[in-house]
Amino acid sequence: MLRDADHEAFELDPPELEVVIEVPRGSFLKRGSTGHIDFVSPLPCPFNYGAVPDLLGLEGDLLDAVVLGPRLPFGARTHVRAWGSITLRDRGMVDDKLICSARPPDASQRRRVLRFFHLYAKCKGLLNLWRGRPGRNACEGWGGAREALARARPREASWNGPAIEF
Repeated sequence: MLRDADHEAFELDPPELEVVIEVPRGSFLKRGSTGHIDFVSPLPCPFNYGAVPDLLGLEGDLLDAVVLGPRLPFGARTHVRAWGSITLRDRGMVDDKLICSARPPDASQRRRVLRFFHLYAKCKGLLNLWRGRPGRNACEGWGGAREALARARPREASWNGPAIEF
């Protein structure tokens, strides 16, 4: 793993994995891993947002992944490299977001991703407050993709969705 001039971590030899797109770039609908609509955003999602279908994150839901690049359709399955991760706290739980693309994201793309997740954490905190779901919400910054993957666990065949609502 390397750290650039802005101290952002990114992989030299990134792992490749499959991601299923849940929220196409430009969409206003935020869907959960089970396909239900979690919320309607007032702003379009600036990235393709999905999950690794065979891994669970620490919060018990599918491991999230952002796929940079052109818009991909809902339900698309794509094989991409994970160059790094963003660690988000959602109601106090660690919710890693793999940052994936065909090529290494440049410094400008990494700054945009980080800014987005800082804003996302604040908005999600307000939504959680409105829903009566307490706990800390924050973006904790960049980390390595392999670190996030090491925290994940395999999805069992009996998994039907997260035990808690998001």
